[in-house]
Amino acid sequence: MLRAGFLVNISTMIDRLIIKNYAIIEEQEIVFSDGLTIITGETGAGKSILLGALGLIMGRRTDTKMLYEGDRKCIVEGHFHIGKYRLRPFFEEYDIDYDEELVVRREITPSGKSRAFVNDTPVRLNILQQLSGSLIDLHQQFDTLDIHNVSFQLRMIDALANNQWRLQ
Repeated sequence: MLRAGFLVNISTMIDRLIIKNYAIIEEQEIVFSDGLTIITGETGAGKSILLGALGLIMGRRTDTKMLYEGDRKCIVEGHFHIGKYRLRPFFEEYDIDYDEELVVRREITPSGKSRAFVNDTPVRLNILQQLSGSLIDLHQQFDTLDIHNVSFQLRMIDALANNQWRLQ
C-alpha cells in the first residue's frame, strides 16, 4: 500500500523542531537525525500539520484558526547547526547575532499577531523567508525540483562535492 508523504530535505542542519499550541498539537518536540528526512503516514496522520508548523518558521502566513487552544499563543521553534554554511555575512547584513547554533522562532498570538525571531533578534518575515530558503528544502508529493534554476544546480553540485556555500 502506498502512503501519501512528503520529503523534507534539510541536509544535516536541523537538530530539532519544537511545536506548541499548533493545530492538533498541544506540545511536541521532533529530533531529526543527520541527513535526509522522509515523513510518511496514512491520510490524517498529521504530515500536513508538521509541514504547516515548519512553514511558520519559514515565514509563511498563518491565522488564529491554527491555534490548538485559542487563548494561548502558538510557538514553533527550529534549532539548526549552520557552522559550515557561510551564513555569517547574512547575519551581519541584518544585524543579527551569529552563532553556529541557530534558533528560529515564530509566535502567533491569540489576537493574530505574528512575531519572528532569529537567535532572539526580532526579524521581518521577508528576512525569515530569505534565511529559511538556505536552511530548509521541502518537497511534497508530486513536486518537482527546480532543476532549471542555476542557483539550485550550483548548490547541488556543491553539496555533492561537500563544498561549503553561502547565502546569496
